[in-house]
Formats: sequence, C-alpha cells, structure tokens
Amino acid sequence: MDNQRDQWSSKLGFIMASAGAAIGIGAIWKFPYVAGQFGGGAFLLLFIIFTLFIGLPMLISEFIIGRSTSKEAVAAYDSLAPKSPWRITGRLGVIGCFLLLSFYSVVGGWITIYTALGLTGNLISDDANYGKVFEQIIGQPFTVLIGVFVFILMNVIVLNFGIKKGIERANNILMPLLFIFFIILVIRAVTLEGASEGLSFFFSFNFEDFSAEGVLYALGQSFFSLAVGFSCMVTYSSYLSKKESLPTSAASVSAMNIIVSMLAGMAIFPVVYAFSLEPAEGPGLLFIVLPNVFSQMAFGSIFLTLFLLLFLFATLTSSFSQFEIIISALEKEGKRSRTKIVWILGLLTFIACIPSSLSYGVLADVSIFGRSIFDATDYLVSNILLPIGCLLIAVFISFRMDQAIVKKEFQIGNQLSLKWFKLWKFLMRYIIPIIIIIVFIFSL
Repeated sequence: MDNQRDQWSSKLGFIMASAGAAIGIGAIWKFPYVAGQFGGGAFLLLFIIFTLFIGLPMLISEFIIGRSTSKEAVAAYDSLAPKSPWRITGRLGVIGCFLLLSFYSVVGGWITIYTALGLTGNLISDDANYGKVFEQIIGQPFTVLIGVFVFILMNVIVLNFGIKKGIERANNILMPLLFIFFIILVIRAVTLEGASEGLSFFFSFNFEDFSAEGVLYALGQSFFSLAVGFSCMVTYSSYLSKKESLPTSAASVSAMNIIVSMLAGMAIFPVVYAFSLEPAEGPGLLFIVLPNVFSQMAFGSIFLTLFLLLFLFATLTSSFSQFEIIISALEKEGKRSRTKIVWILGLLTFIACIPSSLSYGVLADVSIFGRSIFDATDYLVSNILLPIGCLLIAVFISFRMDQAIVKKEFQIGNQLSLKWFKLWKFLMRYIIPIIIIIVFIFSL
C-alpha cells in the first residue's frame, strides 16, 4: 500500500479517528483514577487548563508537521530537518508508542476479559465483591495473557485494512455510540443515593493535598489523553486533505476529549461515594465501579455488556493510532508489506506485554523504584517520555521548521485572524516549553 494515496475520506472521518485516538483508555480508564488520586476537582481544573493552553496547541503542531509533509512521523522529521539531530523526535515517537502499547494492551486485555464475562452473563451477581473479582482476574496469568492476545489480534485484523477501510470506518460507527452510552451511564450514576458527594469531590477545587507530582500527572494526562508527544497525530494528519482547517479540527478533538473525561468523572465518582469505595483506588477503579452501577439498573447485565463492548472499541481506536505510527514508519511509504509488518508487530507487542501482564500476579513482588512493572512503565511513558516528546516538538516547530510553511498550514481552510496564529506561535515558542520544563523539574 502507498501511504500517500490512502487518505481520510472526509474531515469528519479525520476528526473521529483523531478523537478515537485520544478518547479511549486515557479519558475513560485513566482520567478517573488519576483524578481520584490527586484532588478530584483540582485535578480536573488543571487538566482542562493544560489541555486548552498546552495540549491543544501541541495537537495543532503535530497536525501541521504531518500534513505539511504528507509523511509518517519518522519520515516527516527526516524531510523537514534532514541529517540533523531533530530526526530523533520521530524515532522517539516510535519507541514511546511501543512502550505505551506494552501496558496499554494489558488494560485492553482486562477490558476484553470483562466484555467476555459480560457476554456470558458471569459478571454481575447480587453478592459479588467487585474489588476482589478484579484482583482475582488480573492475578491469573493465563487469563490475562489470553485477554491481551485477543486484544492485540483485534488490532491486527483492523490495521490490515489500512486507514480508510479499517481505522476510519470503525471510528465513524463506534465513537457516536460511545457518547450515547456514556450519557446513559452518567444519568444513572448521578441519581444514586449519595451521588452528590461524588459530584462534590469531582467539581470542588480543593488544593490542600495537591502536590508537584499531581501537577505533573495533570500535564501528563493532558498529553496522554490527546495522544500528543509521540507524533501519533503527525502520522494521522499526514493522511489529511490539504483543504481542511487544522486548528478547528484540533479544537474539535480537544473539546470531545474534555467532554468525555468529564463524563467519565461524572459516571465514576458518584458511584464511588454511593458504594463507599475509595476514589484513589488506582488502575482497577473503573472495573470495580462499572459492575456496581449497572447492578443497580433494570437489565443491568445487558447494559453493562453493551457499554463494555463500546469501551473495548474505544480502547481499540486509541491503540490503532499507537500501532499506526510504528507500522507507517516500518512500511517506508509502501515499500514494505503492510500485512507482514502488522503481524510481526502484533507478535512483538504481545511479548513486550508479558511483564506488565504479570505484574499483578506472579511478578507482583517485582518493584521498580517502588512501583510495579505496570505502573513503572506507565510512569515512564506518561510522565517522562511524553513531556520530553512534547518539548522537542514545541522547540522544533518554533525554531527549526520553516515558519512560512507553518503559517500556511495553520491558515488553510479557516477564517481565523492573524492574531490567533500569533497567539498559538507565542504559546508554542515561549510558554509551553517553559511550563513543561518547570513542571518536570519540580516533580523530581
């Protein structure tokens, strides 16, 4: 396949795919439990600020780099800065995405297992302790590895069809359905007895227990949930028509991401307080809360299964983007077999997932700087590599890339005044790099 001939069929397809890349585990799974650990409403406020003033400009930057070259991430930086150290930025994205997939696919495996349990009617019961159920599931090596294998296999099957027939077609159907079911879940959650305490926790800005580490996590979450920093969006935007507006597309993706993150919080925290759960539960929070809320609904088992299916699909749409940046880089613009690359990458990813898959079971006693293998990999990717990637991209687009090309790409397809371009450029050149460096240093 020639990557330059394969494009998104429409602006909506591109926005849905980009939103799908952003809206998945980052917004639905990770945001609630990290917010629960770092102040609830305080974390939400910082997350929104970082998303609007750092994440959104970063997203526009990746879009500009990708569409201006019509090349995947590695080739894009090679084209814009040939034979220079900046070429490492694209390669960092490939390495970072592979590391990200090594724990992201584990969560995808958990969701796959839960979906299978929901389909067989073995998830909801009257006397179930869903916290213990989750611990038992993730502590069984064979079960977890099967879940991870199936999750990666689903990625491989879709990715074989390419951009338009695979990724875009899946996103156009699944993303709207996810929004609908999320709204249903929120309505049920906020009507539970005791839900007001959860809403108060999520929307009250109490900074007393907030730390520098929490600020770093909020910054990392804004990057993680928008899929910026590893140049995934460079690759996605390389398939976009030259007629579409990049700032408005980025704004649409950012707005959808904030909305889904807020819906996730509104769905989770009312249930946490209604059932006297711990908001700082950690990675298992979502898997404990969802069965609790659906067990209180008429036809709850059916609704839970449908939601888990959609959550699984949203998780897949995010993993598509992570796989695609690696596939496109290895494919060399159609010079190598996409099918062969996809299958080999799927196998290598499964192997890389094994340590994180077992970190709550047979490798539970293995610790890296006080964290499990899973948590240590997550921390490395989200709080170290992503900020570094964003810093490199910010400096690259501000000082190394041809500013005439940057301005042209920013202004295509929209009626935005020159003031908006100057504001974006000011943020990228002077504000964002400084904030990333300051937050990074104070978190150490």
